[in-house]
Amino acid sequence: MSITRRFFVGLLGAAASPGALWAQQDPVLEAVRTTVYGSNAEFKQGMAFLVQRGNPDVVPALMTGMRYGRRRSNEIAKVMQSLTGESIGNDWFDWMLWQERNPQLVPHPSLIPFKREVLLGIDQNFENFLRPEYLQRDKMKIRLEEIAWGGVHKDGIPSLDNPTLIPAARADYLKNDDLVFGVSINGDERAYPLRIMGWHEMFNEVIGGVPVALAYCTLCGSGILFETQVAGRRKPLIFGSSGLLYRSNKLMFDRETHSLWNQYTGKPVVGPLAVSGIELKQRPVVITTWESWKTSHPDTRVLSLNTGHRRNYGSGVVYREYFASPELMFPALVDQTAHQQKDYVFAIRQFGAARAWPLEAFNKTHVINDAIANRPLVLIGNADKRTVRAYERKTHQFKASDGGLVDQNGQKWTLNEEALIGPDGTQLPRVAGHISYWFAWDNYLGDAATVYPG
Repeated sequence: MSITRRFFVGLLGAAASPGALWAQQDPVLEAVRTTVYGSNAEFKQGMAFLVQRGNPDVVPALMTGMRYGRRRSNEIAKVMQSLTGESIGNDWFDWMLWQERNPQLVPHPSLIPFKREVLLGIDQNFENFLRPEYLQRDKMKIRLEEIAWGGVHKDGIPSLDNPTLIPAARADYLKNDDLVFGVSINGDERAYPLRIMGWHEMFNEVIGGVPVALAYCTLCGSGILFETQVAGRRKPLIFGSSGLLYRSNKLMFDRETHSLWNQYTGKPVVGPLAVSGIELKQRPVVITTWESWKTSHPDTRVLSLNTGHRRNYGSGVVYREYFASPELMFPALVDQTAHQQKDYVFAIRQFGAARAWPLEAFNKTHVINDAIANRPLVLIGNADKRTVRAYERKTHQFKASDGGLVDQNGQKWTLNEEALIGPDGTQLPRVAGHISYWFAWDNYLGDAATVYPG
C-alpha cells in the first residue's frame, strides 16, 4: 500500500474530512497531518518522508502541528531543524519568530487545507474567515502561516453593540484612578472604562451622529476609534473579534462580509474586502483617569456594568498578569534597541505619514512641539495617566504655564476634545492618535515610520 493509502485509513472519520480527502492526493499533506491526527507509526513514517523530500516549504505546516500536537513537539522540531539547518529547539513561539524573520519561505500548498482543518476543528465558525478561495497567497494582505489562534472562538470576546450608558453621577462602581477611553464627537461625550472594555475589546456605537467602533487590542495595549461608514457602502460596518491573531495583534472582522481586518491599521487583510483598498478613518480618542474625564466633562455618559454579560469588571482584574509582565503572550518580532517591547508610545498615522512619541517623553515636559510630514503639531501629555492629545499648531509654539497652555506670545489657549481655542477664537483642530505598546508599532510600521527622539 502506498504512503498515501497507508495513512489515516479509519482515523477519526478522516475520509469525511476535507483535509483527509485532499491528503489522498497529496502525500505532503498526508505527512504533515500525522503530526496531529496520525498514529505513532504513521507519524514516524510521515516525518521520514518529509526529511527525505528535503524541502523546508513544509515548515509552516509543521509549526501548526507542533502547536497542536505538543506531545510530538520534540520530534517535529528535529525534522524542522533538519530541513532548515536551524537549531531553535522545540518551542512554537521561537519558531514563529524565525518564520517572521524569513518571509522568503513560501509554504507548500498543503498548508491551506491542513491549517483550515486544524482551526475548524477548534471552531467551525472559523470557516467564515478561512475559505480556501480567500487564502490564496495573492489574495491576502498578510501571511497565512503567521495567523494564529488566540485561544477563544469567534465572538468568544463579545463586542458591545450600542451598550447601556449611565450618567457620571450613577457610575459609583468606578474609582477615580480607573482608566477610561474618552470620546467626544459633536458634543456627545462618552467614557468607556478599560476595566470593562478589556473583556470585550470592541464597541459599535453611534456617537454624535457618527457611526464608530473602538477596536481595543489588549495584547497591543491599543484602543483605536474608527469611523465605520465607508464610502460606497450602504450601511456602516459592524465589527467583532474573530478569535484569530496576527503577530500578537487582534484580527477583527466585519459582520457583513466576514472579512478579517488588521485592528492596528484599520485595513481588511483576508476575505472579500482584502483587495478593496479600504482604510477606516480614525477619530480622536484619549485614555485618561475617570476623575480627570468626569471633571472636564461633567455631562459625560459612561458604560453601565449591565452589559448583558457575566464578567468580573473589577479594577485591575482583566489581563492583570499580562499587563504587569514585560513579556508578550504571542510571538511578534520587535526591535528593542531603543525601547522595550511593552513600553507605551503615542501613535499617529495621518497626512500620509506615521510617527510615534514614547510616553516617557512626557515625563520631562507635558507639552511637545513637533511635526509629522511637515505638518506642525503640538502634543499635550501626562505619562502617569497614559494621556496624550495632539493638535495642529500652524506657526505657534506652545508651552505649559500655570497648569494651562500658552503660545509664544504668552497668550493662553483653551483645550477641548475637538480643538485648541485661542484668545481670539482661532481653532486648531485635534489630530487622531492612540496609545500603543512599542512592539505593535514597531512590528507593523517600524520601517515606514519615524519616532520622536526626545
